[in-house]
Amino acid sequence: MRADARKNYDHLLAVARDLFAEQGADASLRDIARRAEVGLGTLYRHFPNREALLEALLRSSFADLAARAERLQAADDPGEALRAWLQEMITFTHRHRGILTPMMSAIEDPSSALHASCVTLRTAGAALLARAQAAGVARPDLDGDMLFDLIAALAWLREQPSHAQRAERLFSLITGAVLAV
Repeated sequence: MRADARKNYDHLLAVARDLFAEQGADASLRDIARRAEVGLGTLYRHFPNREALLEALLRSSFADLAARAERLQAADDPGEALRAWLQEMITFTHRHRGILTPMMSAIEDPSSALHASCVTLRTAGAALLARAQAAGVARPDLDGDMLFDLIAALAWLREQPSHAQRAERLFSLITGAVLAV
């Protein structure tokens, strides 16, 4: 990539990160280009759609969460390892307002720029769940798809002002049900 193109790419990512933090994942791409002081065509040359931009922004975070799950595979307590990873996933999705809808859509859409990363996260969670199930500390009737759905549901509740105050209690209830044998 040419130096000026790389500079635009990096600047667009920085501006998008700020705007997404302010407004959520639905922030206007036009506003991102405007704030970055580039044309909309420049934005689309680097990121053909919103998902491509989100994937570029979240790639390292997704990789970090998957690596964290892998490290937790070695934890002494498989139930606590699963609980810790679930909490980190919910915190991540809450910190990145509005990311739930694109993630839940991407998991079912192989053509999505976010698909591979979301599948990696689901697989990482499923491996932690399988380890907890093998140790006899997690429900045997749960799978990685359902676990991913539970993460999304708990993260969604946390984003709702009228439910946010109950989010931690609900997390405890759900993880208690998942980890109850």
